[in-house]
Amino acid sequence: MDWKLEVVSIPVADVEKAKQFYSERLGFVVDHDTRISPGTRIVQLTPRGSACSIVIGAPAGGAVRGLQLVVPDIDAARAELAGRGVEVSDVKHYEKDGTLADGKGSRWNSFVFFNDLDGNGWVLQERPSGE
Repeated sequence: MDWKLEVVSIPVADVEKAKQFYSERLGFVVDHDTRISPGTRIVQLTPRGSACSIVIGAPAGGAVRGLQLVVPDIDAARAELAGRGVEVSDVKHYEKDGTLADGKGSRWNSFVFFNDLDGNGWVLQERPSGE
């Protein structure tokens, strides 16, 4: 049996502002935007090339950490997000003792960190070419 993670719920305070952040700044595709009741709106968005989507619309914000997007080129991905107005960290890597250091690391050890408008924490991780 295959078990596939296809949707992750992300709590946000303002659905419209969050939709703009994810679609305009991050470039996620808006799959659907639905009002399921007078006070409840659900928006599903998918990162380009991803098999997993996010759903925004849950109340409260800033509860999710470590959402990870894997990219083929960490520098290009960072530059794209910064160019879209996203406040992103410099490229970082983890040392053997677990501390975070500046610059690229070894295979699978290059990261960029950012938060959405509600403080939900995202991580970009570079996938080595050919994998």
